[in-house]
Parts: sequence; structure tokens; C-alpha cells
Amino acid sequence: MGRRFIAHLDMDAFYASVELLRYPELAGQPVVIGGRTRVPERDDAGGWRFPRLRDYVGRGVITTATYPARSLGVHSGMGLMKAAALAPDAVLLPVDFDAYRQMSRRFKEAVLTVVPVFEDRGIDEIYLDLGAVPGVADDGGEAAGRRLKAAVREATGLSCSVAVAPNKLLAKIGSDLDKPDGLTLLSIDDIPRRIWPLPARRINGIGPKAAERLQALGIHTIAELAAVPADLLVERFGRSTGLWMHEAAHGRDERALVTSREPKSISRETTFSRDLHAVHDRGELGGLLDGLCQRLAEDLQRKDVAARGVGIKLRFDDFRIVTRDLRLDAATQDAAALRRACGQCLKRVDLRRRLRLLGVRACPLQPVTGDGQDIAGSASDPARGEPSAVRAAQGETLPLFDPPTGV
Repeated sequence: MGRRFIAHLDMDAFYASVELLRYPELAGQPVVIGGRTRVPERDDAGGWRFPRLRDYVGRGVITTATYPARSLGVHSGMGLMKAAALAPDAVLLPVDFDAYRQMSRRFKEAVLTVVPVFEDRGIDEIYLDLGAVPGVADDGGEAAGRRLKAAVREATGLSCSVAVAPNKLLAKIGSDLDKPDGLTLLSIDDIPRRIWPLPARRINGIGPKAAERLQALGIHTIAELAAVPADLLVERFGRSTGLWMHEAAHGRDERALVTSREPKSISRETTFSRDLHAVHDRGELGGLLDGLCQRLAEDLQRKDVAARGVGIKLRFDDFRIVTRDLRLDAATQDAAALRRACGQCLKRVDLRRRLRLLGVRACPLQPVTGDGQDIAGSASDPARGEPSAVRAAQGETLPLFDPPTGV
């Protein structure tokens, strides 16, 4: 196999950067995105009155933060109340997934003007094979990387970081080395100097639990992991994981790009700012469930798939998680049909404890072909299942949260 040139393109603080386009006066300030917070309001002078982190009350978590906020110790996944103690004056903005998805489509369309295909890894990152790009072997992908960055900035006004490396593993690590707005070129010869000094958890696939187990063995850096014999890693982590860790620590990864992937399931969930009860907060829970089903239906329609089954996920105030699933008689993309199925699932759950989280899931999925006549609730056949908004207009009352009898 000849030398490969794999690029990983990662948008810089993506959600926060999209918000800074909307509110350019926040550039250079600590800004946090997440939680259920109010949107900014206009003040008497025509400017914006921004919510501050110190005023937040609830259990929300940070989705992302600007780099000035990160320098204060704030990071994604951190509870907003904890973050408020570190950066009380940080601006707090609500999540706007519709805006982020629109910007994601724009940057990916721009990338296709430089490289014809890519592996989609989520809303803000992709892998690309630059092997067929003219001149890439001469400069290691530098010119191609600059063209990608320029195309993204022209299309979105946002910066991204790009790393070009011999494989996906090194490209993924490399795109984080020179953020923000970085362009990193890595070769196998760069591994001892640029990769080995990094913490072992920087290898994509080594999560918090694996990192803790490695630390218990005295392994903190990728260099220390690379020095461990493969048979010892196999003994401690099992054959598959142990051999993978050994190969990854030496920068070896032969995975090919996956340029098309059929989703196996699609889900939506929300964590509440306060615990909710199925009876006392029935109206609020019903509205949240309606919204989740509506967004799940939109996801299905956008991906041209339909749900053959529906499931719910509940996390109670004691952190116990309960799931229930229901197989549908006919595949659907309709929010009202999804909502009714969720109601059936809820009747099989003891809802006497308060809830912290609610989620809905579509699984398994089937592709939608032709004019959509092969699914129930198709927009092309409203008689078989109209969207919930249509049904509401016709006077049908959709059920709210459906606790089991006796609760």
C-alpha cells in the first residue's frame, strides 16, 4: 500500500462560533452554549442584553464554549452550576440546533468543491482522502489543507482546523494540536515528537474508564502506552482491545474512509432543569415529548428513513434508567404516530418517581423509496396519518404524558 494522505477537518468551537456570527460583539469574550436559558433581549439602546452564567439555576450542562471560556476551566459536558463558579460573568446562550445543522450543510458543501467525497463523522467534523488531489505527495497536503480551510471560511465565515496524516487515527489527533484555525501535517516520523508526549486518552477510543485503568498501571502518556508489551495489554484489556491499544500507540491504523453509512437508529433526548413528575408536571412533560417526537420525525424525513419501531428512555431522580420499545405495524415518519407509540411505551413504566431525562428513539429503520407510499403517515398521503400540526388544526387532541393507571 502506498503512502496515504488522510485529512481530518474539525470546525473550531462550532456551536459557539455560529453564535458569534449572530452576535459579533461577543468576539473574544467567554461564551457558553447550553441549558434551558432565555434568548438575548434588546435593551433600550438597541443593543443586546445577554444572560450570564451566574444567573443560571438548574441541572443543564454545557454543550460547548468559546476558547476564552475554556481558558477559565469551562468545558463541554460540565454542569452549568459548576461552570458558574468558574466563570460567573460568561455569557450563556441557548442551543439552536437548526442554525448549527444549516451551517453544517454549508461547510460540507464547500468541502466538496475541493475533494469529491468525505466520511461524515457528525455535525462538525469529517474525514477526507486527499490521495487523488494533485500535488499532495509533494507538499504533504499543505496546499489542499489551505484550500479546504479557505473554502469553509468563504462559505460560512467560520474557521476550522485541518490535519493531514497517514491515517485516520493520527489525523484525528492532529486536528486538535494547533487549534483554533490550525493546519497540521503529520508523518510517521513525527510520532515521537508530537504524539507520544500526549495523554493516552487523546487516542480516539480510549475513554475515561480505560484511561483510569491505564493510569492505575502507571501509564499516562501515549509514549508510556507504546512502551508496554502487547501481550501485557492483551492480558489486562482482552485480545481485541489490547492489540488495538498497542497499534494505536504506535500510530498504526489501516481503516478506510466510510463515505456512506446507513443509520441504525435515530434518537432525541432532553435533560430537565428540574425533576418533573408524571402527574404534577403532566402538561410540561407532554409538551416536551411532543417536541422530541416532532424533531425525531424531522430527522427521519431529512435522512430519508422511516421508523419500524419506537422506544422511550427515562432517567429517574435516583439515576435509574428505564427503556421501553414498541414494534410498529407500519413504518412511519409522522410525529403524531411516533407520539402515540411513545404513549403506549409509557403505559408499561412505573412513573411514580420524578424524572430527570426523557428520550425517544426510532429503531429499526428502513429506507424510504420512491414517493413515500411505502410508509404510514407519509406527507404524500395525508389520509394515512397527518403530521401532528395538521391533526391539531382539525380539532384532534393528542394525548399528553400518559402515566399508567393508578399513578
